[in-house]
Amino acid sequence: MKKVLTKIFLVVSLAIGLIFMSINQPEYFCGLEYDVRVINGFTNNSSLPLVIWCSSDSNDLGGRALQQGDDFSWRLQINFWCGNHFRCTVKWDATRRRFDAFKVPRDLQRCSLFRKCSWLVREDGFYFSNDEVNWKKDFSWL
Repeated sequence: MKKVLTKIFLVVSLAIGLIFMSINQPEYFCGLEYDVRVINGFTNNSSLPLVIWCSSDSNDLGGRALQQGDDFSWRLQINFWCGNHFRCTVKWDATRRRFDAFKVPRDLQRCSLFRKCSWLVREDGFYFSNDEVNWKKDFSWL
């Protein structure tokens, strides 16, 4: 009876430990899925699309021409080595900018809770949000 109780105690302790780690330090859990979204947030470019091309080391998502309000979205999974890095090149008229749309470890905490990484591209720069309500300017075009 004592051996059974000891085994039950160990299993419950391990389960509680894993739950605690997943809440407080999700970067230790490879395989989590994240949603990434890039939105054309320009206010007046209906005749000039925002052209975007995104890829990782192992996955080319291709390109899109986004009209005002359109978006380019994908879901990614943190790979076996707990890494993943998606880069996008965005072109607007003659201006071009490359940025990290998702990068481990930067975005594990920043996008956590909802596991959502959203980018709003505007005339004055690139804005980040993990809830699509509160946007913060991350960087400019130049």
